[in-house]
Amino acid sequence: MALKVELKPGERILVGASVITNGRHRARFLIEGKAPVLREKDIITAEQATTPAKRIYFAVLLMYTAENPAAHHATYFSLVGDFLQAAPSAREQIEVINNQILRGEVYKALKSAKELITYEQDLIGNEERRKSLRSSRKQDVPSA
Repeated sequence: MALKVELKPGERILVGASVITNGRHRARFLIEGKAPVLREKDIITAEQATTPAKRIYFAVLLMYTAENPAAHHATYFSLVGDFLQAAPSAREQIEVINNQILRGEVYKALKSAKELITYEQDLIGNEERRKSLRSSRKQDVPSA
């Protein structure tokens, strides 16, 4: 079964080891065969992997695009170990990603890793709100 892809003008897509850039007009085409396919919006660079969850996403991205995904397993599992020490509440999400990788469903793992980035952002936002609340409570306490 072929993958149907529609690109906006100027949009890029990764197919295998090649980047395809669309011209001025919307284009639709079919991709047949087995090669990693990623839209530009799903690709991040090493420089953009600035948080622990984004580094995990990048490691999964490397697995997805690599001829030998197992070459990136050690890096991935090291990053996951560090992430779980900092955020043990993410264990269930990490287990889903791990299982997808081990079953060879690396594209699904990539999508799950993107959800992990959102989860991380929520954790950071919650911590910032707690700090703000603590700070405002200290200011409300009358000095003796």
